[in-house]
Amino acid sequence: METIPEHILHKIFPQLEQPLLEEIMSESTLKELEEGEEAMRTGQYIKSTILLLSGLLKVYREDEEGNEFLMYYLEPGNACALSMMCTAKNEKSQIKAQAVAASEIILIPSHFSEAWLAKYKTWHNFVIASYRQRFDELLQTLDSIAFKALDERLLFYLKRHVKVSGNEIRLSHQQIAYELNSSREVISRLLKKLEQTGAITLHRSYLEVHDLDNI
Repeated sequence: METIPEHILHKIFPQLEQPLLEEIMSESTLKELEEGEEAMRTGQYIKSTILLLSGLLKVYREDEEGNEFLMYYLEPGNACALSMMCTAKNEKSQIKAQAVAASEIILIPSHFSEAWLAKYKTWHNFVIASYRQRFDELLQTLDSIAFKALDERLLFYLKRHVKVSGNEIRLSHQQIAYELNSSREVISRLLKKLEQTGAITLHRSYLEVHDLDNI
């Protein structure tokens, strides 16, 4: 475990007050994750609140056959609201969190994160805002599944990726199919149609997004 750099903590979490940042530095641990490494797994008791300092995490559910349902992404400065909920209730995790790229996470022991709710107004506001943001994202995902056809869901999925990781999406057609609960053949066909409109360019190991707003 490494020490949390104070200047980076100030930069990533500017909304948190100085005494709280000092406690985070002294009471928390910094963990490095390699690309593809799990930060949280299904069935695990979560003893720490997870904050993302750098990189990108995806939070998702997985069925018994290995099919994935993407819930949301965590960017630097975000907290995993579901890890907060599991620590507060001492429950097993119902979701998985995995590093999409090399990442650094801050692990805050549950007894500190709970005590800070009463001790620090900025922490209380940060936790509430995290719940609200994740809830809004889950509603968007639910709307996408319940009310949109697969081609519209694919557009929503690609736009969300662009928002968190830029215009180059380094995912295979099979990976996209897993996360949209579809087949590789169908996803490949829809991506090819998008390429024909000029919205994207398909490369060997990634796709490049140009304009998804005028489809």
